[in-house]
Amino acid sequence: MLERGFRWLCASAVWLPIALLAVLLTDVVVEGVGRLDWAFITSFPSRKPEQAGVWPALVGSVYLVSLTALIALPIGVGAAIYLEEYGERRLLGSIIEVNIANLAGVPSVIYGLLGLQLFARVLGMGRSLIAGALTMALLVSPIVIMAAREALRSVPQSVRETGVALGATRWQVIRQVVLPMALPGILTGAILAVARALGEAAPLLVLGALAFVSFVPDGLDAPFTVLPIQIFNWVSRPDQAFASNAAAAIVVLLLVLLVLNSLAIVLRDWSSRRRGDS
Repeated sequence: MLERGFRWLCASAVWLPIALLAVLLTDVVVEGVGRLDWAFITSFPSRKPEQAGVWPALVGSVYLVSLTALIALPIGVGAAIYLEEYGERRLLGSIIEVNIANLAGVPSVIYGLLGLQLFARVLGMGRSLIAGALTMALLVSPIVIMAAREALRSVPQSVRETGVALGATRWQVIRQVVLPMALPGILTGAILAVARALGEAAPLLVLGALAFVSFVPDGLDAPFTVLPIQIFNWVSRPDQAFASNAAAAIVVLLLVLLVLNSLAIVLRDWSSRRRGDS
């Protein structure tokens, strides 16, 4: 009896969040599907809900996520390589490891305050796209580092020893053997980082990203907005028509996230098959 109750509790813990998420997504899709069309995607925001669109926020989200990945992935993978391959039993490696563990638990709004002070004010970047990307890179770097470290740790030590025994240097073994074998796990971390960066609004609101943008960013120093901020702007308005716009924007955000994650999964599976063939 006790075992049956424990199994039921475990099953409920798995299926209850999935059911609640399904209900929430169904409600959002039903409310927003009436506004989803090509004009909604390609139009600019407007004070008239029937004319409003998400084009600047959509382009801003793609730009921001792309810049964040370009910044965070090399830094995160590099830090993981140092910690796993070079920083063992070293004081600097231990200090970095402790700080990464602490940074992973910091609320996202704190990163917004850091980005506001460091990038926007001290470095004079203002409310620009590059300042937002650097802030989001700080936010997602711990995710990339931890996922990359786990991927590197999954490569057997015998592989490294075999490469060194054949005359390769340590870096050659890492670059030509270890990294290709760990690439699927690293791409998994990239998926998580992209999902986190695409869905965050609090750091960008603190940084000063605009809530109403009638233009598309034309450079790294241009002001910008993203889909989560546009959704927040519409939800905060009393007009029910803007609530339908917000639901439609949520669907667009989910579709963008699905496309980006699908690309990363395809790359991960291709890397895994290539590793298996070799």
